[in-house]
Amino acid sequence: MSHRRRSNAAGPPLPEGGGGGATNAAASSPSEGKEKRNLSWVLGSDRRVLALALAFRAVNALLVRTYFNPDEHWQCLEVAHRIAFGYGHLTWEWKRGLRSYLHPLIFAALYKILALLHLDTPCFMVMAPRLLQSVFASFGDLYLYKFSKLIFNNHVALWTLFSQLVNWFMFFCITRTLSNSLETVLTVSGLYYWFVAIKSSKGTLVVPKQQAASKQSPPSRKMALVIAALACAIRPTSAITWLYVGLLDFIQMKSKSHFIFLEVIPIGVIVLAVTTFLDCWMYGSQVIVPLNFLKFNLFSSGGDYYGTHVFHWYFSQGFPSMIWTFLPFSIYGIIKSQEWRLSGLIAWVLGVYSILGHKEFRFVLPVLPLMFMFSGYILAAMTQFKGKGLHEKRHLSRLQLSVILLILTNVPMALYMSLFHQRGTEDVMFYLSREAHDGRVNSVLFLMPCHSTPYYSTLHYNLPMRFLDCTPSENKGTLDESDRFLMNPPDFVGEVFGNLSSFSHIVLFESEERHVLQLLLRNSFKEVRRFFHSHFKVDRDLQSSVAVYSRRDVL
Repeated sequence: MSHRRRSNAAGPPLPEGGGGGATNAAASSPSEGKEKRNLSWVLGSDRRVLALALAFRAVNALLVRTYFNPDEHWQCLEVAHRIAFGYGHLTWEWKRGLRSYLHPLIFAALYKILALLHLDTPCFMVMAPRLLQSVFASFGDLYLYKFSKLIFNNHVALWTLFSQLVNWFMFFCITRTLSNSLETVLTVSGLYYWFVAIKSSKGTLVVPKQQAASKQSPPSRKMALVIAALACAIRPTSAITWLYVGLLDFIQMKSKSHFIFLEVIPIGVIVLAVTTFLDCWMYGSQVIVPLNFLKFNLFSSGGDYYGTHVFHWYFSQGFPSMIWTFLPFSIYGIIKSQEWRLSGLIAWVLGVYSILGHKEFRFVLPVLPLMFMFSGYILAAMTQFKGKGLHEKRHLSRLQLSVILLILTNVPMALYMSLFHQRGTEDVMFYLSREAHDGRVNSVLFLMPCHSTPYYSTLHYNLPMRFLDCTPSENKGTLDESDRFLMNPPDFVGEVFGNLSSFSHIVLFESEERHVLQLLLRNSFKEVRRFFHSHFKVDRDLQSSVAVYSRRDVL
């Protein structure tokens, strides 16, 4: 499927230098052209867009104070902390070789730098990783802007950037240290280079004469393949995206053997060899992580242990919740732009992930920015009505109302979810970290569902801690410690932990606190702090607050 600039793309394309500028300028009114030139001056250059994105995402990272998904801490920062400081908990996935060390090593390097600069304080240990991720996220914003400009035009790119920055879920998730966040950045940047290669091979982009004269493929395609390989190394399921992208072009390629044997295989083998060597070195044994990951999650449905959803969940609930009020704009943009290649990619990814029983919002995060290209297309199209005489005011108000609607429905939600919803488990660990560094904590027991809080990566103090284990059992139907505790908290605590005298502090949700309160009081525990957690329940009973109890003799 060849790609070309469509003639109906949000009105006449803006002048971007080169031929056709006079024709485009003639198609627009003087006032409209002046406004577009002003917009281009404010945000038109890649450097200014990157500067804006860096500043915005830094603030974004500082405002994210809530708990979203355990993997942000337990599959990245906890592992990085163990690498950098020698202590930290490795979950069962790391014992089975299901995770690559490539992603945690990035943050392990950050931790080492903080330690060398004597900045590994509780505050820096919490904020520094998200600030680093905010840098990656800002490059994702930049490449989405460049990608949208490549596919449509500069004006659409500006509105695409607006959509990306305003969307509540992107604000809530992209600066978190999830592997999905980095995968999203790599996916967008890789797609940009891939489509640059497509356009240059079709002759719609200016390329160097020596490259045009040679039979070599565009360098941008090799760059795209390198980025795609890295994305798959971090998240093997990223292959779902790149399988679609690669096959569409492979079908029409004249030099198929050149593409396979001189590009895909060499790049793939090199990246796989480097990451496998890295993982074998870190694991201390021979392991091929992508194979183990796919075997567990795809072929054995191991992910179903953590819950399943109906087949249509991504289409009916998950993805619409993520894109939120941008959804009608994006759908209309898909229809009007007729950019079926990109919209097909979105449908393909959602469809393939729908086959899997275990579903999560973050799994489809990499294709969320593509939807903003279509909402940006429609918002840019609304500005084309300017200067049309009697209908000018009415059409302008439509754009203004749309922008107001998007801001009012996304910004408050982004701030609430980032600042308030489920923040107690983050706050309690920050509190325990400061207390531990002041010598007032000896050991901690978490009587709550497993992985409900950060762990050593936030505490940053080597003392005994215990949480309820939830390692999947090979025998189906066997309850883990989290399930057993929730079924009968008092009996479980008495059976497993006895009189609790080996712990100086106990952390638990208010919903379970009332079941074991008498047991805590009999063992000389007293409430010392309580942190707000949530106004409404998510998948269990309302966990409105997190309580911290301490033994009286410690106080």
